[in-house]
Order: sequence, then C-alpha cells, then structure tokens
Amino acid sequence: MADDRLTFKEMCAEFDVTPRTLRYYEYIELLQPDREGRARYYGARERGRMQLILRGRKFGFPLETIRQWLLIREKEGTVSQIEAWMTLSGEQLEELAEQRAQLDEAIDELQALRAESAKFLESQKSKT
Repeated sequence: MADDRLTFKEMCAEFDVTPRTLRYYEYIELLQPDREGRARYYGARERGRMQLILRGRKFGFPLETIRQWLLIREKEGTVSQIEAWMTLSGEQLEELAEQRAQLDEAIDELQALRAESAKFLESQKSKT
C-alpha cells in the first residue's frame, strides 16, 4: 500500500462523511478506489474527486450533475470542465437567488403572522 493512500475509515474521517455515504458514492461510480482484497484505498485522484463532490453538494448540485462534470474532465480535460462549471455555476447561482427570495418572503410572512398572533394573545390577556 502506498503511504499517500487513505483507507476506507481514514477517508470517512478526512472528509467527515459516513461509511454509508462513501459506499454510495462508490456504488454510483463517483469514486473508484483501489482494491486489495476487501480493503479499499483512496489515492490523490479519489480525494480530489471527493473534494469536488462535497463542494458540489454544498452548493446544491444534484449528484448526476456532479457526475457529468467529473466525466467532462476525464474525457475532455480541465478547460472543458471549467467551461461547464462556469455554465452550471451561473445556473445554480440563479436558482439559489430564487430560493433566497422565496425564503425571505416566507420569513417575512411568518414574522408578520407571529406578530399578529402575539397582539391577539395580548388583547385576550388584557380582557381577563
């Protein structure tokens, strides 16, 4: 085993993911660790892919989009991957801005309803 590779357990700890998550990423072929018997080992390539997967998930990208993005790098190279990233990230920024607007609206409505309810309760208490 090369010293720069991580075991399954080390990979989980390094990226703060559950064993189930790591196995799932392998199952859907986002990660392809080296295998020696039943043991799995993750080299620099797999660690880099994991960083990209987790970053993509943080930004709200679906796993299938992340898979396609990783495939572009393998098949077409870094420049094509970055070009795809620019397109996808622009679309995701628009989606996140829309979600933020919806959340802001929901927060405003909830605060108004809560204030109205508080006034109602106060008026009921003053009657007794």
